[in-house]
Amino acid sequence: MRRLSLPSRIFLALLGTTLLIWVLRGITILSFIPGIILWLLLLLTIGAGVITSLQRMR
Repeated sequence: MRRLSLPSRIFLALLGTTLLIWVLRGITILSFIPGIILWLLLLLTIGAGVITSLQRMR
């Protein structure tokens, strides 16, 4: 089995964290977290995905 590169691991960690916070906020467990935090996580995840894709193209 092939090991994941560092950008791939960062992307997957950000994606998992974002999804977890989004779901927990949706069911009002983490309703105190402001929406801007969720938007920042989404933007970081998209940026990490772009970087990961660029790394794989090389």
